[in-house]
Amino acid sequence: MDKQLNKKRVAVMATDGFEQSEFKKPIKALKNEGILVDVISVKQGKIKGWKETEWGDEFKVDLTVDKALSTDYDMLVLPGGVINTDSLRTNKPAVKFVSEFFEQGKPIAAICHAGSILIETGFLTGKQMTSYKSIKTDLINAGVDWKDDEVVVDNKLITSRSPKDLPAFCKKMIEELKK
Repeated sequence: MDKQLNKKRVAVMATDGFEQSEFKKPIKALKNEGILVDVISVKQGKIKGWKETEWGDEFKVDLTVDKALSTDYDMLVLPGGVINTDSLRTNKPAVKFVSEFFEQGKPIAAICHAGSILIETGFLTGKQMTSYKSIKTDLINAGVDWKDDEVVVDNKLITSRSPKDLPAFCKKMIEELKK
């Protein structure tokens, strides 16, 4: 555990249908470093993961996005999952929350389909990113210089393609928080 990280606080925003490994592994990596993690969602109670080809486990929500303050957090983590990201990208408070991290110059870590939420913010023009291949064209159309790499970092924006990239993704999240 790194003493400089144990005062950091990270928001992980998701709703039903997030890719479970892309939710659990980043949270575990952050907590292993002593970082406080809050699960933020569009609804109270619990949210349900998607485990590859079927519904997964339920996880407790700490705070709803309409009550969460971006200024309370040092980083935002966005897990993928098609159902999750389609719901979040059409939710105005969720998009506003993500936009505030861009406006405040804070790190955002997005994996797989989570890049589709970032498109809605209007902050992607000229950014280098990667994502799951099915949203590549959407990101390019939003002005992104898309790369096919396991992890791409562009001025505090950390992106990865899929669950297979989680080790590199989690490592970059921690490195960014140490800066």
